[in-house]
Parts: sequence; structure tokens; C-alpha cells
Amino acid sequence: MLPEITPTQLKQRLEQGEDLQLIDVREPEEWEICNLGGTLVPLEELSNRVEEFDKLKTSVLICHHGFRSAQALAYLQHRHGFMNLLNLKGGVHAWAQEVDPTFPVY
Repeated sequence: MLPEITPTQLKQRLEQGEDLQLIDVREPEEWEICNLGGTLVPLEELSNRVEEFDKLKTSVLICHHGFRSAQALAYLQHRHGFMNLLNLKGGVHAWAQEVDPTFPVY
């Protein structure tokens, strides 16, 4: 089963000051419309940028609806041994619906 975090859970953890690595695997054009911060690493660049991330830190993978981030999670877990990974369930679209209705959607 894919380890997930809901937008509400992510918001709570961020508000509590938890040191999470946010990895957004969308395209730069999508990032410009809206983002939750963190690091933008388009999915096709992930394999070349793995060394930028701390394997020991909890990482939340983010995309538009949660599909690309699920692919990224599986890749990091199976190919590079990352263990502390969470997929943002429903992506930034769900964040706009559940957490922040003023958050831009596309």
C-alpha cells in the first residue's frame, strides 16, 4: 500500500513545525500557478537529482492529483532505498478543496 498523507494532515504537520522535505514533481508551468513550497523536481528530472534529498528525512511527494507523485515515491523507494516517503493524497487539487479554498486550481 502506498504511504499517503492527506492535505489536512500535511497542513497540521507543517503548522506544528515538522521539518518535512516537500518534493513537487510537476512541471515548472504548473508550479508557477500554485505551489506549497519545497523543491520543484519535474518527474523526468528526478533520477538525475536524487542526491539533493536526505534519505533520512520525511519527504512528501506532491503533484496535481497524486499520480505522478505516486510514481516518484515508488521510484525513490525501490531504486534508491528511501523509507520515509509520503504521497500527498489528491495532490495540490485536494489541498485547494480541503485546506485552502483560495489556493489556485487548474
